[in-house]
Amino acid sequence: MAGNGGETTWCFSQVKGTLEDDVTEADLISCVEFNHDGELLATGDKGGRVVIFQRDPASKQCVPKKGEYNVYSTFQSHEPEFDYLKSLEIEEKINKIRWLKRKNQAHFLLSTNDKTIKLWKVSERDKRVTGYNTREEGGRPRDPARITQLRVPTVKPADLMVEASPRRIFANAHTYHINSISLNSDQETYLSADDLRINLWHLEITDQSFNIVDIKPANMEELTEVITAAEFHPTECNLFVYSSSKGTIRLCDMRAAALCDRHAKLFEEPEDPHARSFFSEIISSISDVKLSNSGRYMMSRDYLGLKVWDLRMETKPVETYPVHEYLRSKLCSLYENDCIFDKFECCWSGDDQRLMTGSYNGFFRVFERGCGGARRGDLTLEASREAAARPRLPLRARRVAASAKRKKDEISVDCLDFNKKILHTAWHPHESIIAVAATNNLFIFQDKF
Repeated sequence: MAGNGGETTWCFSQVKGTLEDDVTEADLISCVEFNHDGELLATGDKGGRVVIFQRDPASKQCVPKKGEYNVYSTFQSHEPEFDYLKSLEIEEKINKIRWLKRKNQAHFLLSTNDKTIKLWKVSERDKRVTGYNTREEGGRPRDPARITQLRVPTVKPADLMVEASPRRIFANAHTYHINSISLNSDQETYLSADDLRINLWHLEITDQSFNIVDIKPANMEELTEVITAAEFHPTECNLFVYSSSKGTIRLCDMRAAALCDRHAKLFEEPEDPHARSFFSEIISSISDVKLSNSGRYMMSRDYLGLKVWDLRMETKPVETYPVHEYLRSKLCSLYENDCIFDKFECCWSGDDQRLMTGSYNGFFRVFERGCGGARRGDLTLEASREAAARPRLPLRARRVAASAKRKKDEISVDCLDFNKKILHTAWHPHESIIAVAATNNLFIFQDKF
């Protein structure tokens, strides 16, 4: 959003994690996800841990509302494993977290590393039972000879405990690394995708899944593309999309056949032959695809930008938003330091009117749809210690100069820190509250108004 004179109205709310320079690899945040009502916010890290934050009740009552969260639960979701058949170590890093819609007092979420998906139940316990007949208060069995009377156990208040327990473990179904999981709108099934296959699971069945997409060629030397992301349609339980490293997105209908090897629609933007280079195929690879909350549009993120597609038009995107156009001249050095292979995610605002994705130097981008041209609604913001030192004050919009000539308030493209990557972001489903993962820190920002 933009205010008078293009001044941003986004302001810093909170930062979670220590603002220290010495950060261990295990503490790096690898995914961020709000639940369906925005009351909970979960992060996964490279150490296999899941941290859940809960909205502070007082922050919702004040005027204006504040987007403040407190730690609710922390648990170890995955441990490092070793595949002895392939002599490969399986990292504990959490690749994705997906919340189930709440049906009772407990919360449920799916988390996955490269190979194993787990369904977790997160529940509260604020009462304890006392007055057992057959055991002591500490749980030790009582001597039957000393039981001389029967007592009626009573329930008493106790300190609040939040427990996370694994309810299902879905394993041994993927040969390659899992890059996506997505819950179906029926809340009974979900899909998991790796480089070459997509499987369909039922939440109650752990030992069986159905392969619904298989792009593995008979001869692996003929392999030309891999699956990069997959997601179910938000309302139509038979539809899902998946993106590829060749810059294409396929929409599949599970009613057509058991194996969706034939897509219902193919979304692909024709390549400009004059702009083709050695890097064309790498930068056209889609790192993330997200369907809008309404289900009419979808957004894809490639290395240089965002594209919005109308599901009713396959030939070209209806909107294009440049994110890294100033890096086009730096592709050679980005290839050498492997940054060109970074997988940036993207997300929609709850009303589908704004888009967000990450960049380098601690920068992230917020685009307001339908503003046209060099828009006031195109913002580059920074998740930094400087922002954390100015709570409640509007964030300063940042600008990157592509050439050597730069204005006073611009930063040169040569001065960008490519180690400070914003790969994972999330948007509150109903309010203007955003969560941005910056290395081991989770920054929370909100619209000032």
